[in-house]
Amino acid sequence: MRRFLAAALLVAVAPAAGAATPTSIQSEYQITTTGLRIATVNESFTRAGERYSIQSVTRAEGALKLFKDETVTFRSEGSVGPRGLRPDAFSQRQLKETKRDVEAKFDWARGVLVSHFGGEVHDVPLPADTQDRLSLMYQFMYLSPGAAPLTIAMSNGRKVEHYHYRFVEEARITTAAGTFDTLHYARVNDDPKESRADVWLAKDRSNYPVRVVFDDPRGLRLEQSLVSLQMH
Repeated sequence: MRRFLAAALLVAVAPAAGAATPTSIQSEYQITTTGLRIATVNESFTRAGERYSIQSVTRAEGALKLFKDETVTFRSEGSVGPRGLRPDAFSQRQLKETKRDVEAKFDWARGVLVSHFGGEVHDVPLPADTQDRLSLMYQFMYLSPGAAPLTIAMSNGRKVEHYHYRFVEEARITTAAGTFDTLHYARVNDDPKESRADVWLAKDRSNYPVRVVFDDPRGLRLEQSLVSLQMH
């Protein structure tokens, strides 16, 4: 389920002037559909100087575990600069269905994403400032509130897509982790056959995502909600 949520999210980002960003984040989310808990996500982010590392582990729970008992691990690592995170490597590993594993290298010098999937290697054109599906969640820390809608490139390790996002409103929301004053962003999409997503970023937690709602055109709605957060 995490792969649907992560791929769906990206907002207009730019470095927030003078903003101090955390060096360590530990978080837990729950994923639900129609009110039923189906997965748990545990994430860790560390930054040491100009380098960062992120790991996200999603484990099936409840009804989903009965039909698909799987654990998926995402990793992203790279550098931190004036424009935020710049991935160097991204991977997706599944505990059981290993044929879905993905590994990608960001060759910025050549402007190429080197993708390893299904026993094949492909070079994919790599636009400037591309994020991977995991690093984009933490690039929110460099968001400038009220930024104009932008088109941002994001890679799932196999291809690069472009997304358009707009600011919706400021809203106070409550999750299991507490009550947060947030910035609500939505994916701009005029095609009813395409999925849409909304994300709420906690203003006093470095714009960290505390709630995500993903709507599939087939009628599936997934909600990822923050359960716990430690930030230093």
